[in-house]
Amino acid sequence: IPKISYPGEEEAIVAIKNIEKIDKIVFRGIKTSHMGYPLEPATMHWPWGAGMFATSLGPDDACFVAGANWVKNSGLMCVWGSPCAVQKEIIEASKVDECAFGIVGRLIWHFVHHTPVHLFGGGPRWGY
Repeated sequence: IPKISYPGEEEAIVAIKNIEKIDKIVFRGIKTSHMGYPLEPATMHWPWGAGMFATSLGPDDACFVAGANWVKNSGLMCVWGSPCAVQKEIIEASKVDECAFGIVGRLIWHFVHHTPVHLFGGGPRWGY
């Protein structure tokens, strides 16, 4: 899994949910979810957004790759140059704002971290 912030945050969510499930099973004796499904820890997997990278190539240049996965040379460079440098600045500024508990950053990144349906990546289809 890429060593960038977003996949790390997503894997942390999987780990936290696993801890909560194990706590319910071991310490509370709860064996099923509120929907009746058996509780079991999720396997670690490739997060759905882990294949998107905005890489800085200087103050006025960058490239953005989407669709990368565990296969070497996968992904497609879909934005580059000045527009991608602006994109990277927006990503960085909004992420810093989220970490500072700012309203703009929280509104943007809430929907990134609470994607209700995962169409690819190996995780559960309907979120964690």
